[in-house]
Amino acid sequence: MTSRFETIERLHHFAWRCRDAEETRQFYEDVLGLPLTHVVRAENVPSTGEHCPYVHLFFQLADGSSIAFFDLGDNESALPSPNTPAWVNHVALRVGSIEAVQRAKSRLEEAGIEVLGVTDHGFVHSIYFFDPNGVRLELTTDTADAAYAAAARAEAREQLDAWMQEKRSRA
Repeated sequence: MTSRFETIERLHHFAWRCRDAEETRQFYEDVLGLPLTHVVRAENVPSTGEHCPYVHLFFQLADGSSIAFFDLGDNESALPSPNTPAWVNHVALRVGSIEAVQRAKSRLEEAGIEVLGVTDHGFVHSIYFFDPNGVRLELTTDTADAAYAAAARAEAREQLDAWMQEKRSRA
């Protein structure tokens, strides 16, 4: 490519399959406090024309981005990937402070949701839990200063190249 790709400004939405639209609404709106802001009901998929009745739900985050779900009307959740550990695929949502992470943990546990953490990753503090559809969620807050972030960015490509070389040598 001779020119830069279009600037990607922010996440618009992340979409996943849900088992039950109301169960999902209750979790994201009532437990996590994300307002339901848009619902699309359709009989056919606009991009493919395929017949598949669904409802598409959008829950908005404070920055205007959304987490979204498709209820396909069959009471089934997305299946986990058989070749991927359950901890790998997840959606990480940022909150404002370590105290906010701790308060969220308490609120989730009061709602009967099992929570792992608070985990100190050195640059963020996080908790982990699953939504009713088996989607792993992380609530996290940045704890590193600007100097750490700048150094991490400066070293990122070098670290990736080292990983790729090590991976090739094991093959």
